[in-house]
Amino acid sequence: MHKLGLIGGVGPESTIDYYLGITQGVRRRVGRDYFPPLTIESMSCYDVMPLAAERRLDELTDYFMGGIEHLASAGCDVAALCCVTGHIVFEQLVDRSPIPLVSIVDVIRDEIVRRGYRAVLLLGTRATMEQPFLKQPIILSHVPVVSPNAGERTWLWDIISNELEHGVVRDESVARFRSIVEQGAGEGAQAVILGCTELPMLAHRCELPIPAIDVLQLHIDALVDVVMGDATHG
Repeated sequence: MHKLGLIGGVGPESTIDYYLGITQGVRRRVGRDYFPPLTIESMSCYDVMPLAAERRLDELTDYFMGGIEHLASAGCDVAALCCVTGHIVFEQLVDRSPIPLVSIVDVIRDEIVRRGYRAVLLLGTRATMEQPFLKQPIILSHVPVVSPNAGERTWLWDIISNELEHGVVRDESVARFRSIVEQGAGEGAQAVILGCTELPMLAHRCELPIPAIDVLQLHIDALVDVVMGDATHG
């Protein structure tokens, strides 16, 4: 069994979901009362998001590397980022990390291909929707990616940073989120990627017209496999 380290705090709500999902998932797999050793390095979404949005990628890489090195010093065998946006510098982190890292991008792409979707809608932070680090691997797998318009992208980013990161879910935000998904479905999307680990807070409050790809749960499942030694990583 491998000791896992998490770069958390980006944001706190999803970090809690990661911790609970991984510990409970491992306990179910073990078949008895047991929690795996796990270390969380809490970092600030208020540092990460501006660096990603402004493409100050060297600074973002250095910031995350500080956390990863702390996890390695704490005896972690493998680590993961508890956010999608941080994966904008994932390859740079892999090159510098003293321990293997588990990518959320890989598990998203693999799930889309496995399900056979012919087009998907991508929602998330502005950086996730506008930069190629998540879209490109999906497109290279011959699956078109639908994006909301500029106004909707701005609105989503505002809701993520000013509501969801604070644990706030308003009915009006749920309704507009559903409307954006409906528009994407009308443009041919067969599923919606919840490409920010806070977006399930909205998706779970409404019935969507197309299936939702819960990237947080996909990543949790992959990390349980890694902890149990059932998957390769790095």
